[in-house]
Amino acid sequence: MSAAAATLADAYAHCEAVTRAQAANFYYGIRLLDRDRRRAMSAAYAFARRVDDIGDGSLAREQKLSLLDGESHALSAIAAGAPSSSDPVIVALADAYARFSLPEEALAALIEGVRMDVEGVSYETFEELVLYCRRVAGAIGRVCLAIFGLRDRDGGEAAAASAAALADDLGVALQLTNILRDVREDADNNRVYLPAEDLRRFGVSAPDGRADGAAVRAALTAVLAADAGELARLSELVRFEAARARQWFERGLALAPLLDRRSGACVLAMAGIYRRLLERIEREPAASLRTRTSLPTREKAWVAAQVMLGGGG
Repeated sequence: MSAAAATLADAYAHCEAVTRAQAANFYYGIRLLDRDRRRAMSAAYAFARRVDDIGDGSLAREQKLSLLDGESHALSAIAAGAPSSSDPVIVALADAYARFSLPEEALAALIEGVRMDVEGVSYETFEELVLYCRRVAGAIGRVCLAIFGLRDRDGGEAAAASAAALADDLGVALQLTNILRDVREDADNNRVYLPAEDLRRFGVSAPDGRADGAAVRAALTAVLAADAGELARLSELVRFEAARARQWFERGLALAPLLDRRSGACVLAMAGIYRRLLERIEREPAASLRTRTSLPTREKAWVAAQVMLGGGG
């Protein structure tokens, strides 16, 4: 094996290790793919993880924005065929980009979505929240689609556009589930993704009518203090948003039959794990508001196994 090949293999190994350690739900899906697609998915995830970590980190706003600019420049260099970094994530992503014609605009949209986090953007309406979800998760859906490829490769531009829209819808469903899982954690970090109009609709707002992180934190504090009224309002809000997420899943899952067997199984496994998580949140919203809801490892493995055996998720 040449030194260059060894470097590329090491870069992919690094990305797979990052994915295995930090993306349990995602990892159980991509394990069903062949080696090249699995490595490419890991490279895309490792890049997305790095960008997301910048937004979630403790650096000052200007430092975060500078780092995001750096990732944008690295992405532009990859698109130009001249990646200048020896960083393993960039090395692996550049190879995956060339092999699978990854959509540069989707990876760039991810960076812009995280920039919204850094800028402290909040969402008045559900439509505004969907824009954010499309950037941070729908974009990843479109990247995944490029790696999967369509079962019918002769379907033309219309078929490709339809599949991209479904991948985008599925990404929105996954992100909405993440938001409902992380309501408490986000509020503690002074972030609120739930639309302000919905918070007001369910009576979760500050005395001056604002619906912000402080209002959500206050409501969660009341829940922990066994305030039955606040718990009921927040629980109904969670169920309302969960019903919306289910609709996005129902649309997005139409993507799976358009893919080959392994790629379709990957989609069904990831979606199956997230749907079970969403069902648990919807069934017990009070518990999800008190502590982060998750699925045990054995249940994730069971969902993936059922998909491969043809039993669905």
